[in-house]
Amino acid sequence: MKTSTLSVWAVALLCLFLTACGPSIYLANDFRAYAPKHKIVAILPASVTMEMRPNQARNTSPEQRLSMEEKSGADFQEQIFAWLLRRSQQRGYTVQFQNVTETNARLRESGIPLSELRSHTAQELAQLLGVDAVLTTSVRTTKPMSDGAAVAVGLLVGAWGATNQANISVNIQEAEAGKLLWKYDYVAAGSVFSSSASVVDALMRNASKKFPYTPKS
Repeated sequence: MKTSTLSVWAVALLCLFLTACGPSIYLANDFRAYAPKHKIVAILPASVTMEMRPNQARNTSPEQRLSMEEKSGADFQEQIFAWLLRRSQQRGYTVQFQNVTETNARLRESGIPLSELRSHTAQELAQLLGVDAVLTTSVRTTKPMSDGAAVAVGLLVGAWGATNQANISVNIQEAEAGKLLWKYDYVAAGSVFSSSASVVDALMRNASKKFPYTPKS
């Protein structure tokens, strides 16, 4: 394939892939009744599910896949924590965010494996962590790119991710009854998994426009 033809194809793929569907945002009607009582929010490791192409799945053991998903979940947790800390300095959020090192230490002490976090309620986890609310993130990558598509986009932006869509949901639930207070659903399309930092930046730049716990909330 000639270089010019490859470049045209890569540009077309970049325009097609690097898009995002409009986010869906939910805020509980009585959120203002809870917000003044909340002082500390914990950010849990993200729950990540990776869809693989058949040849990738054949060459990846269940243990390797679980390890990749858990590492990606920890990366998301750290990146969201760092992002919120930086934005808190600008926006002055009305809550503090529990350091993820402390969050993870408490989870380890409890004996709850990361793979079983979703089997526990937000209420249980919030009380275990000693916080007023928990922020949970669910990430599912779908529609993996072909190797050729991933390479073509990588040639342009250095993004060698093997997915062309990530469905992300961020929830905030309070500690007393586990009530859902805020939900943000976001679909990112493209070679978004070049790094967890790039995904979180795109996610949170959109989420921050409606993020609760701002002084006006």
